[in-house]
Amino acid sequence: MCSPLSGGRRRVSIKHGSPLIGWGAVEGWSTRNMASLSTGEPQEMEVDRRGESEESGDEETRRKSINGEQDTTQPSTSKESPVDMETITLDPDEEDVDLVHCRIGKIEGLEVLQKAKTLSLRQNLIKKIENLDGLRSLQELDVYDNQIRKLENLQNLTELEQLDVSFNVLRKIEGLERLTRIKKLFLLHNKISTIANLNHLTSLEMLELGSNRIRMIENLDSLASLQSLFLGTNKITQLQHLEGLHNLTVLSIQSNRITKMEGLQGLCNLRELYLSHNGIELIEGLENNKKLTTLDIAANRVKKIENISHLTELQEFWMNDNQIENWSDLDELKNAKTLETVYLERNPLQKDPQYRRKIMLALPSVRQIDATFIRF
Repeated sequence: MCSPLSGGRRRVSIKHGSPLIGWGAVEGWSTRNMASLSTGEPQEMEVDRRGESEESGDEETRRKSINGEQDTTQPSTSKESPVDMETITLDPDEEDVDLVHCRIGKIEGLEVLQKAKTLSLRQNLIKKIENLDGLRSLQELDVYDNQIRKLENLQNLTELEQLDVSFNVLRKIEGLERLTRIKKLFLLHNKISTIANLNHLTSLEMLELGSNRIRMIENLDSLASLQSLFLGTNKITQLQHLEGLHNLTVLSIQSNRITKMEGLQGLCNLRELYLSHNGIELIEGLENNKKLTTLDIAANRVKKIENISHLTELQEFWMNDNQIENWSDLDELKNAKTLETVYLERNPLQKDPQYRRKIMLALPSVRQIDATFIRF
């Protein structure tokens, strides 16, 4: 057997803002990675899960994607020579098959895996999805970090519930018409320019399209079951065509080209909204989003905290790297009695010598200010 997936199959949940060293990963991402890049501060004080979903990718590649950095290591195995599949031992009784970093160049010889429910082919040299027709019991397929150019030959995998084709070279979403049981689809870090051909995926609950070339939010109307949508690090200029996503609870569109908060009125069940690193100047358009527990508008051009006094369930508020000057703005947060975490660093407010003390007095429920917990 080739090397197993490091640490096993990662299914670790990280509570937002938790002061953990390093980075966890998946069901569902605080030194604030993006905000502290320009200051030379340490980058591993906390977990920042705002960039994309936590179910796809390793720690370093996720960090690079969030920060908009070029990942010079992808594809990581491009200079290696493929191995002959006959040299890899396969167990016909195995249900969870990990063939990670095995230098596989072609998918073949897997017919014996009739009992397989999960198949991981991460970090190989695969250029084409093929020869999987016989694996009819497969529920999860992971071909993250390969050299795949097209979504194809998946039509017989009708039991598939999770598909990860992140960090490949896809240009289109296609070939998924018969995968009607898919609940989680990860297409992070490809070359996709248009959201299309998803209408039939009515069971889809999580869609990850971060780090692509998408310019418009579109063609999502039929995804009534969608709960989490990740579109970070694209070229999107407008929040639109979201009104049909009534079950959406997580929306992440950080590091795009958004200048106005709009089009969110239909998202009444939204609990987490991530809009950092855009060009937003005014907090607005959240009248119907009363269930929000996390609001991230960091690294924008906002001068005033306003129009959020009705967000009484807010637990985390990320407003660092903006232009907030007046302490009276914190009155907007006083109705959020369970507010625990606020980020206001690198605003003009932080120049006040009593910065932390004034926040504590204004917001007595807060337990964490920026990256530091309050000591009582």
